[in-house]
Amino acid sequence: MGEALGYALIAAFGNIVGALAVTRHASKSLKLIEHGVAFGAGFMLAVALIDVIPEAFARSGALAMPLVLAGYLAVHLTQHTVTPHFHFGEETHHVRAVAGTSALVGLLLHTLFDGVAIASGFLVRPSLGVLLFLAILLHKLPEGVTISSLMLAGGRTRPQAIGAAALLGIATVLGVVLTNRLGVLAQHGLAISGGVTLYVAASNLVPEFQAKRSWGSATSFFIGAGAVYLFELLARTP
Repeated sequence: MGEALGYALIAAFGNIVGALAVTRHASKSLKLIEHGVAFGAGFMLAVALIDVIPEAFARSGALAMPLVLAGYLAVHLTQHTVTPHFHFGEETHHVRAVAGTSALVGLLLHTLFDGVAIASGFLVRPSLGVLLFLAILLHKLPEGVTISSLMLAGGRTRPQAIGAAALLGIATVLGVVLTNRLGVLAQHGLAISGGVTLYVAASNLVPEFQAKRSWGSATSFFIGAGAVYLFELLARTP
């Protein structure tokens, strides 16, 4: 648990870094995070399809794909059905205060399973845990940007915006703790996390960079997917 918890804490800090970029109006940092969305989408998509879902079959058997689907649908329910206003990236228009609150509630389930994914990965093998950590860290930055900018656009203060991002980080750490204490998550958490990861990559991040119609973003997407193979090659090198 200790190793997984350490990585989860680092990932959680990514939420706060994203929030600080917004609250301090760090335009260069925000631009860098924006470019990283496409890379992160490719990386997460490859991790979900190549590593997480196949491993989920080994742990959950016939329940694997229903649980993957459940994870996918749960994120859609909380982020795009219950939540009236949500998209990954900086919110630049005024929104109602409730939009930030509902987005926070929706993201809490997602970030809880970020922690479940990291812990579940380490239960399979350390290299998978690190791979999932990297995938999660890559979207933690835009996630922090998303929630903090929504809070500010809804009239909340800067400390409240940073606090909202910190809550997302805490949920990630809690996911690690719960996975190590609840047998059902230890066994089936990887399958559910696979659905969550697939949703974040394909339904959140991909549309976000596709809207920009940039060759740079498209290239970063394919590089991100290829980077998973490079990581696994390096992990297998004695």
